[in-house]
Amino acid sequence: MQPRLTARDFDQDLLILFDAYVHGDLDRRGFLNKAQKFAKAGVTAAGLLAALSPNFAAGQQVPKDDARLKTEWITFPSPLGNGTSKGYLARPASAGTSKLPTVLVIHENRGLNPHIEDITRRLALDGFMAFAPDALTPLGGYPGDEDKARTLFAQLDQTKAHQDFFAAAAYLRARPDSNGKMGATGFCYGGGVVHTLATRMPDLAAAVPFYGNTPAPEEAAKVKAPLLVQLAAVDERINAAWPAYEAALKAAGVNHVMHQYPGTQHGFNNDTTPRYDPAAAKLAWDRTVGFFKARLA
Repeated sequence: MQPRLTARDFDQDLLILFDAYVHGDLDRRGFLNKAQKFAKAGVTAAGLLAALSPNFAAGQQVPKDDARLKTEWITFPSPLGNGTSKGYLARPASAGTSKLPTVLVIHENRGLNPHIEDITRRLALDGFMAFAPDALTPLGGYPGDEDKARTLFAQLDQTKAHQDFFAAAAYLRARPDSNGKMGATGFCYGGGVVHTLATRMPDLAAAVPFYGNTPAPEEAAKVKAPLLVQLAAVDERINAAWPAYEAALKAAGVNHVMHQYPGTQHGFNNDTTPRYDPAAAKLAWDRTVGFFKARLA
């Protein structure tokens, strides 16, 4: 078996180029044209893109049919589409109908893909009822292809998409098997959504954004939830705005902690791509679970 590639196997400028592609600043053709200069030793630009792109099977930690869990697809009331949206719910099977602390899981800018489903199952194994809504529901849901998903995501009405996440939070909190305490975590786009939720949901009990865009500094005073902010080391697109927002959080007396992981790239927690950093991801995950257990029990 070939060893998995890591970020160290790629030129840093190529990783920055891939980040621009992932976040819609470059289309596929633009990435391939610019990546051509990094192609060598028989590796094409298309080969580089394939090597950097997600491998969901390699990253899966919890099987879909894991007997320790009860999982289901849920339809809940939402302002999207025909008045409903879709999400993926996971609970520990041993909990039965017991009331559990809840965690809302917000996906990246490709919708509810297999990696986010796996994250949801991991949280359930840690003792939470985890729920991941799919903002792509009105466009047919996650299409099973990352390029198609990214194209669809660009078509979303972001105002309505954010309303969908609030609707998902309301649905999760109202479930009879919830203990009434809710946390939220999200990754990249989802990290930015979690920051926004924290400014608009005074009853949010804990928020853990992973490398997400921060709101305007003047929004910081609205945050009531304790924050655990997870940042990569090499991520200028996200990190440039953090000092001003952190200063505003401090000025407002918001309970927050930030961890930045040396040597890591944006997306270091995503174990489906070479940007994954196993040691940093484990530490960040352990901190996340501990943070939620302390505040949602």
